Amino acid sequence: MRRITIARGDGIGPEIMEATLSILKAAGAQLEYDEIEIGEKVYLSGNTSGIAPAAWDIIRRNKIFLKSPITTPQGGGYKSLNVSTRKFLGLYSNVRPCRSLHPFVSTKHPVMDLVIIRENEEDLYAGIEHQQTDEVVQCLKLISRPGCEKIIRYAFEYAKQQNRKKVTCFSKDNIMKQTDGLFHQVFNEIAAEYPDIQNEHWIVDIGAAMLADTPEAFDVIVMQNLYGDMLSDVAAQITGSVGLAGSANIGEECAMFEAIHGSAPRIAGQNIANPSGLLQGAIMMLNHIGQSTVAASIQNAWLKTLEDGIHTPDIFKEGITKQKVGTKEFASAIIQNLGKKSAVLKPVSYATDTKMNLPKYVPKPPAAKELDGVDIFVHWRGGTPDELAQIVKKIELPAIQLSMITNRGIKVWPEGFPETFCTDHWRCRFKPIAGAKLDKKQIIQLLENALAQDIDVIKTENLYTFDGVPRYSLGQGQ
Repeated sequence: MRRITIARGDGIGPEIMEATLSILKAAGAQLEYDEIEIGEKVYLSGNTSGIAPAAWDIIRRNKIFLKSPITTPQGGGYKSLNVSTRKFLGLYSNVRPCRSLHPFVSTKHPVMDLVIIRENEEDLYAGIEHQQTDEVVQCLKLISRPGCEKIIRYAFEYAKQQNRKKVTCFSKDNIMKQTDGLFHQVFNEIAAEYPDIQNEHWIVDIGAAMLADTPEAFDVIVMQNLYGDMLSDVAAQITGSVGLAGSANIGEECAMFEAIHGSAPRIAGQNIANPSGLLQGAIMMLNHIGQSTVAASIQNAWLKTLEDGIHTPDIFKEGITKQKVGTKEFASAIIQNLGKKSAVLKPVSYATDTKMNLPKYVPKPPAAKELDGVDIFVHWRGGTPDELAQIVKKIELPAIQLSMITNRGIKVWPEGFPETFCTDHWRCRFKPIAGAKLDKKQIIQLLENALAQDIDVIKTENLYTFDGVPRYSLGQGQ
């Protein structure tokens, strides 16, 4: 018997959780439950995180968390509980299967069957944002080698376990050469360890277009956090309904399973919500904890129910649906179909003895790191880039000189274009002259000189080479 944590959530959450639990019980899942309260009531009680400390203790003790959708109130500085849970518990891998259920659920892609594996902890979702000038705000995109290695290896191990043939990487390293470039580089390194699994890479924009147009061309797709968040919803929608998709959030110690949709408060309490998304999350949970026989039984009963034309209102289709039912009745129909298999939709069977090889991250030997320059960011609302250059050059040191000014990443000095629109946020790059070295004391001196000149420095970024290779962006146009 496995003890897990459950949360009924908000909106339609309690209804779909009750339906899911009834199916798990009827199917013989060996589960015991500790129930916690999370979401809107907790937020509005004054807890901005939406969860009490004691609830965290229960989740961490049980390791497995089955969660209904919640409502995060608008305003008030409330934090996303989903994001917090993923980060606090180290749930680095978000797994979203997207399979067509043609002809019983309407779709333009009848043979679509893919899985999106999304990195879950970093990227722009680190949530590090600042406003430093009147006109510009920034968000830091953080990509780490450990984060890349863990998610990409998980994608290949998942493909191996599930007998899938290909893993595709989406990135945007034609523009973000350092961050997305690292993701692509690590993908190539790890792909070489799996010669029996095909691998390919797409730039994310054309990859997204291909996904929307020809999803059957993909099998397993691995992506960074933001791309994966958006495109997993696209993939779920083109199968026929976002409401049918479940999600697994996997970490080294804990795991969380849920539907990918929200709490839908407008239809709460009406017995019309489709519990399929949460049920799919529960099926993934059963596989994760080793109860794969029960998982297969429930999945096949669900497929049989859809094939029988017993549908909730969200997937109702004239001529296909034979009986439009509510949440409770849909769950009852699945229970009646336990032990049966579909004839048109391909039945499932899950391996019970294939373990993933997910070793702990081992840091690589450190590279030779050398300070190569400094970018000093300035808030300035004066005139032209040439005028700013004349001001900023006053803080130069004998061996450390201004080499470039950019605005929103475009080089505007020297040899900038007068047509380039500039805001009040300027990057001023200082580099040592040929044969000279830069140290951090000189950076401090530059900043002291800027203070003396009444230049509003808003931040600095040190520029480094690693093993002699510059690891910083150049200004566009250079």
